Amino acid sequence: MHVQEWLDTVPAAAVYAVVALVIGLESLGIPLPGEIVLVSAALLSSQHSGINPIVLGACATLGAVVGDSIGYAIGRKGGRPLLAWLGKKFPRHFGEGHIATAERSFEKWGMWAVFFGRFVALLRIFAGPLAGVLHMPYWKFLIANVLGGICWAGGTTAVIYYVGVVAEDWLKRFSYLGLVVAALIGLTSMLVLKRKAKKAAAQRDAEQEPVPATD
Repeated sequence: MHVQEWLDTVPAAAVYAVVALVIGLESLGIPLPGEIVLVSAALLSSQHSGINPIVLGACATLGAVVGDSIGYAIGRKGGRPLLAWLGKKFPRHFGEGHIATAERSFEKWGMWAVFFGRFVALLRIFAGPLAGVLHMPYWKFLIANVLGGICWAGGTTAVIYYVGVVAEDWLKRFSYLGLVVAALIGLTSMLVLKRKAKKAAAQRDAEQEPVPATD
């Protein structure tokens, strides 16, 4: 079943919890479709389904910040053996190439890698654990984590919500416009056909009119 269709079958409170949980687990380091779940829930909130976009954004932000912080703690305690273990369990996401790319990003950008990593699927999974493994000072990590979580989760929710509202309004107007156009086309066709029928009838009458006799 499609994610949005499934979310539409559960109460609003459950939607908030699912969004926070999935994003939290993804931020912790487990490869889950957090962004897909968030976008689907935000679209639902724009369709008058009882889901408050502000509460949704807050839950998504909370899940992102808490998940990243737990991932940081696990990475700091587990160190590089944790990355090796994750590489065996999730080779598609924690392969040596992916880890090397993420490490270069952290070495080059530091706090910005945590902040902007929230907007990149691969770094979103790596950011917390890898920051812990590399022993980034927690206060730096926390600032970047909170700001990135607010901008990503809150921003995504707001953008998708307003896009959904505008799209729904546009589709409604388009349906009314289509109805008017269809009615005009139908009326025009009827008038054209009626005119042609009248013209054909007049021509037929003219052809059937008797010719006066000549001397």
